[in-house]
This record gives sequence, C-alpha cells and structure tokens, in this order.
Amino acid sequence: MLEKIKTPKDVKKLSIAELEKLAEEVRQRIIKVTAKTGGHVAPSLGATDLTIALLKIFNPLKDKIIWDVGHQSYAFKILTERNDRFETLRQFKGISGFNNIFESKYDAFGVGHASTSISAALGITIAKEMTNKKGRVIAVIGDGALSGGMAFEALNHAGHLQKEIIIILNDNNMSISKSVGALQAYLTNILVSRSYNVMKNLIWDFVQHLPHRVRRRIILSARKLEENMINTLAPNIIFEDLGFKYVGPIDGHNMPRLVRIFNKVKHNMTGPIFVHVVTKKGKGYEHAEVDSPRFHGLGPYEIETGKSVGKKRASYSEIFGSTLCEIARENKNIVAITAAMTDGTGLTGYAKEFPDRFFDVGIAEQHAVTFAGGLAIQGLKPFVAIYSTFLQRALDQVLHDISLQKLPVVFCLDRAGLVGEDGATHHGVFDLSYLNLIPDLVVMAPANANEFKDMLRFAANYNEGPVVIRYPRGSAKFNNSENNSIRFGKYDVVKPGEKVAIMGIGKAFEDAEIIYNKIKKDFPKLKPYLLNPRFLKPMDTEFLKELTKKVKTIFTIEDNALIGGFGSSIKNYFANSDIKVYSFGIPDQFVPHGEITDLKNFIETTPEQIFEKIKAILK
Repeated sequence: MLEKIKTPKDVKKLSIAELEKLAEEVRQRIIKVTAKTGGHVAPSLGATDLTIALLKIFNPLKDKIIWDVGHQSYAFKILTERNDRFETLRQFKGISGFNNIFESKYDAFGVGHASTSISAALGITIAKEMTNKKGRVIAVIGDGALSGGMAFEALNHAGHLQKEIIIILNDNNMSISKSVGALQAYLTNILVSRSYNVMKNLIWDFVQHLPHRVRRRIILSARKLEENMINTLAPNIIFEDLGFKYVGPIDGHNMPRLVRIFNKVKHNMTGPIFVHVVTKKGKGYEHAEVDSPRFHGLGPYEIETGKSVGKKRASYSEIFGSTLCEIARENKNIVAITAAMTDGTGLTGYAKEFPDRFFDVGIAEQHAVTFAGGLAIQGLKPFVAIYSTFLQRALDQVLHDISLQKLPVVFCLDRAGLVGEDGATHHGVFDLSYLNLIPDLVVMAPANANEFKDMLRFAANYNEGPVVIRYPRGSAKFNNSENNSIRFGKYDVVKPGEKVAIMGIGKAFEDAEIIYNKIKKDFPKLKPYLLNPRFLKPMDTEFLKELTKKVKTIFTIEDNALIGGFGSSIKNYFANSDIKVYSFGIPDQFVPHGEITDLKNFIETTPEQIFEKIKAILK
C-alpha cells in the first residue's frame, strides 16, 4: 500500500480496509528506519492512525495541519512526499525529526518546543480569514503539551474569538481519558451530526427574537442539556466552558470511526471545535508499548529486542540523578523539580526514593522556576532540572523571580551545547549568553564527571543566591585528577605556562586539551597555559589580573554562541589591555541536525579546524 502513495491525494482514494493496511506498513517503516537513526518512536507510532484519517479527510496544502512539538509526525512525513528520504531522518543534510517549513510545503509551521500549536493555528486561522483563503486549520496537540500554560492561553483566546479552528487532543496518558463504550460512541455521533447542529443553530436563531428573560432561560436549559450529554463522555467540561464544541473521546486506533468523525467535524460543525482522541503510545510495536517513556526518544536500537545499540559510559544525566540522591540523603531540605522530563533528566531514581521531595510540574518551565522560588524562600533547597533549550522559555522567571531576590535555587541545565540529531530547536547553545547578563547568578560548567559531582555538592551548600550548572548530553568522562574541588569563582590551572593561554569551558575543555597538545607538538618552544575556567560567572578576576603579566595571546573555546558567551566575557575584560583574545564557538547561525562530529565540521569547530586557525595566528 505504501508504494502506491506518492502524494497525500492518494490516501483519499483508499478504502477503510486499505487505510488500515497502510497504517501497518507505515508503522513498520517507522520502526525499520528509527532502529538505525533513533528518534521519537513511540509518539509517532501512536499517532499513525490519526495521521492517516486526517489525510483521508483534509487536504494538507489547503487545510493547514500544525503538529505540536512534531515528534509524533513521522507518519505525516512519510505520507507527504518524504518517504523516499525517510532513511535520512535526523541525519546531517537529511530530513528533520520535527516539522520544518524549509523542508516541505506540507509543514504548515515549524515546531520543536511544546505547547505552540494552538497559538500558531489560531494565527493562521485569522490570517486565512483576513486574506479570504479557504480551508480549515487543525492543531494536533498531545496531552503532555496541553499541560503547558501557553496552550491554555491560546485555548482561552480561541474560545473568545469563536473562529473556525479544530483542536485535536492526542491523548495517550491523561486521566480524562475514559473507555470508549457504546453509549459514548452514540452521544459523540449525535454531537457531530448534521441534523443536531442544524437544529441547534435554528433554535439559537429563533430565540434571538424572544424577550431577554425568556431567551436566557431557554439558552441556559439547552446548554445544561448538552453539558449533561458531554459530562457522560468526559468528567471535565473545561473545553466547553472555554467556548469549544467538545467531541469525544474517540478511539484513536479505530480507523472507520476516526474517518467518520473527522468527516462530520469538517462538514457539519462550525466555530472552535475540540476533538478528543485516545491513542496508545508505541502502538504496533510491543517494546515501545511496554516501555513508551524510553521509546519516546532514543538512539538506534535492535528491532527484535528493543535494546539500545552499543553500551555507553554513564551519562551526565545519570550522574546528576545518582549524585542528587546522595546529597538528598544527607540534606532533608533538598527537593527536585522537572518539567515533564523525569526520565530524560535522570531523576527517575530520585522520584522513587524521595516521592515527597520530587515534583514533575508538566510542560511548564515558567511555573517550575517560580515554584522553586517559593520553595526556596521558605528554606528548602530546590534543584530544577531542565534542558538548556527549554530554560529559554523561563528567562524572565530566572531573572525576576529568582536572581532579583537572590534565592538559593540550583538550575541543572541538561543537554547544553550541541545535541546532535534533534537539531536547531534542541541545541543548548545559547544558555551562557542569556544567563551571562543576569546579576547575582553563579554559572558553572564541568569539564568532566568528577568535577560535575563536586559542582553539585558545591551548589547544595551555596546559599548566597542562585546557581546554574550546565552540562552536555551523553556520556561523561571521569578523570584521575584530585584537583576537582570547586572554589567559588576560581579557575583551574591545568597546565601553567607563559605567553599563550588556552581556555576551554565545560565540554569544550576536551577540545582545548587536544589543541594544547597539538600546539606543544608543532611549537615545541612554546609553553602555553591550559585553563579550565569552570565558572562563567563570577570571573576569576584575581587570576586574570595576574595573567596579564604573563601572556600576550588568549584563545577561548566554548560550545555556546560566540555572541555574549564565555569568550565575549574574556574579551570584554581585556578590552583595554594589550592582550589579544581569539574566541572559537558557535557562529551567529542556527545549527542544523546531524551527528555532532558532522555539525562541528560544518561550523568549523572541530579541534583540528580550530588548531589550524590558531596555528596561523601563532605563526
């Protein structure tokens, strides 16, 4: 069946039985490819039937479909003229793991961070109306993304405007999901039927001519009747209260029913519509169904066993989780907070051991930060674990609610630097820049696992204000050096020298060390400093002042944007001196997806490329 699908129009020609067969083949295609490339497997498998039903009824060029986050849209990519390139998923110069307007005419809006789809869909709806363009607008949002405040802001606005917008909740976990029984199916059919909606509109038009008091009573009675019907379907009528016509819950793997309901929603209903679809994450692949959290996003795996390919050293996330458990056993005031990333940030073990001191707030980074501030002001010690790219969403809260009040909150920024295949929306290459401007904020970056553990312990005992520790994705190297003890604002002089200094902060210290050895080999008479700064803020001004007496040239290396980052701070410090500072890091551009080695080569930040530039300067 899949070979027959050249464009989405071909899906419309298929019978229900053929659509069901197509769903099986699309799932197998997703499994076969992601076993090699990794990716968001379980979400896309769960949304496959939903995707096919949407393409059966709607035209993705005329009817704009916006996928929230986009990690559930692999089936959509396959069926919208990208099947022949699907093997390149998440690979350098291949197709993205998320929706990207530069990749396909079928991707209506670029996504990657959660809770944005309804806002974008509402904007597109208004724009289509103002420019007299035809077609419906559909936002597909998952239950996790719906927990984000931005989604509710958009729902509130959409309900107020009463425009033609369809919101589809892909619900695979929330408690509002109820079993899809015969009575529910019958009532759902009533609510989306043409006769019911025509009758409802006729009654509404008729009562407009009645006296206000009579009209009000009739409307209230009608709403109460419909509300009771909806209450039979779902215990939560918040969507009706927000101004939406609620439809569901619907079995998201019942193809005939999905197609029938979507067809009636498209042709029989007007105004803002909320369709509640219940799906199973990982549907069609046993290992993903059983362990959907791990298969939410993972690297290559064996199809037969579901096991990840290759054994790796302990990751920074795992070290964070285990070390925080050690600290929490000693300090009863330690609490941990995450924004829907318990497993991803390494806090699964902590959550089990300290359930009363662990809070997963959902996809609500702004709330997570200010919530931590409330805990801190009452004497607790919050550790907030958030991916670097997601803390961008809570910059105001870090600045206003935490730093301004000097609250002792610890921010643990996972996935700092380039993250690889997840691409531009997930690279944590801006944190040093956006945190650099905030007063009274301590910002650290470990160069190895030992140092990371010591930084966590340092942060647990630091109560003068907030602390940020940013660390990379992937495995952590342990070193045998005993010089891991962290002193406030002090750099680590790994190799003393003269004339030239090489400074690599955090993960970039590995590259700095490689470059240092290359310089020693190519310039045997030169004895450069090798420095591990550890701190972005505060700067070790005492050491830097002494350094002015010993060096003439400084090279800084970082896995952060050059604008406003570590190198920028060093350049500013030496701006009025004779010392020349050359900085290497992420250029002023969004970096695409791919393996990190390919990406570093693309932006010319491999140790070899940086060394060639340094060699030219030294010569």
